[in-house]
Amino acid sequence: MSLRRTLIAATALLASGALLAGCSSAPSPASAPTSTEKAKGEVTFWSSLSGMADVAAAFNKTHPDITVTFEEIPQAASGGYTKLSAAIGSGTGPDVVGIEYNRLTDFAASGQLTPLDGLIPAKTIGEYPKNIRSLVHLGGDTYAMPYDAPPMIMWYRQDVLDAAGVASAPKTWAEFEAAARAVKKSNPNAYLTSYFTAEPQLAPMAWQAGATWFAAKDDKWKVTIDDKATTKMAAFWQRLIDEDLVKKQPGFNDEWTSDLQKGVVAGWLGGSWGASALKTRTEPANQQGKWIAAVPPTEDGKASGSLNGGTSFAIPKTSKNPAAAAVFLKWLTTTKESVTARGAVGTAYLAYPGLNDAAKAVAPTDYYANDIYQVFDEAYAGLRPWAWGPSYAVTETALKNAVTSEPAIPASVTKTQAGTVSGLEQLGLDIAE
Repeated sequence: MSLRRTLIAATALLASGALLAGCSSAPSPASAPTSTEKAKGEVTFWSSLSGMADVAAAFNKTHPDITVTFEEIPQAASGGYTKLSAAIGSGTGPDVVGIEYNRLTDFAASGQLTPLDGLIPAKTIGEYPKNIRSLVHLGGDTYAMPYDAPPMIMWYRQDVLDAAGVASAPKTWAEFEAAARAVKKSNPNAYLTSYFTAEPQLAPMAWQAGATWFAAKDDKWKVTIDDKATTKMAAFWQRLIDEDLVKKQPGFNDEWTSDLQKGVVAGWLGGSWGASALKTRTEPANQQGKWIAAVPPTEDGKASGSLNGGTSFAIPKTSKNPAAAAVFLKWLTTTKESVTARGAVGTAYLAYPGLNDAAKAVAPTDYYANDIYQVFDEAYAGLRPWAWGPSYAVTETALKNAVTSEPAIPASVTKTQAGTVSGLEQLGLDIAE
């Protein structure tokens, strides 16, 4: 079965009333033109990413026929998607909006997005790498333009590794475990890294380990969150936790920040975007020049990469000016001017080829002891294929419930599998055995 048929089936189902939480049927859209050559008028732009107000302002200065009005919205976990779904449902949504890759199918399947084919040149879309295009090309249509593609990165305190006698960043998980033991031996109160509970790292780690959680097969969805690769990875991290080699803790809170500053935690398995977050948290402890970026370890030391997060930009079905929205959308995602305008707000790793020199030029790279963008390139080069399934919102809910009720990682994987299958079946989707 083609993904198109699966997506159409899901769209028909969702439009008939079995909607995802927070979604509603969208009103009829404005007629979308097939040409943007003479596009003009007003465009509303919603995003939770920092620096986007400056991006909109820069566009307005160079495009006198189109005026972009920016509105910052909450991040997904803080209600951003609920706000977006409600606005589209009422016909008051934006013309351009940021949607993370893992939630794009939810919006596309519920008929809330305008396919970009005919609005964005096929040549432009074709310039993205295949594994990135697949994240926005659903059911035969392109529903968004990829913006960033943040590879999963391992951050280390180089001075801590040196003190523990670890000669170089681990390339295999066996070397990673040995490094964790060396750090613990050097300082019994220290840990090589954390495993986050409140911010589960399961999906990007499973992706990198070679897992395939979702696939369309014979008119059904196959869900394999508890596959061999994920189960093995979960058991590995659980063993490190049980042996007190990794600290299990919530991420991005005061405790974690304090642990980083005091050297209790000397590493972080995060994303390329994490460079700015790490700098903000550790700079008060005078740690400039002590941190390095590294390609995460793999089972055999061979390249195998995943994304940790990532945002695309889409045109909602209710856009009143899709032609002008497409002009802004293309500029936003494919030009160096857009990257430069956003400024030094983080360490973005852009999906469109040729933009990361501009990103590096405005990013706070001098805080680190190595060339972090070179590491980003290496990690991204090994990117594996991946699909987020028919509704990752269902899986997110199942994962959060599982982590709360089953602290052990392998058990939470099993519960996430069961919760995802149950949730998708409640939406009326057929699940393969």
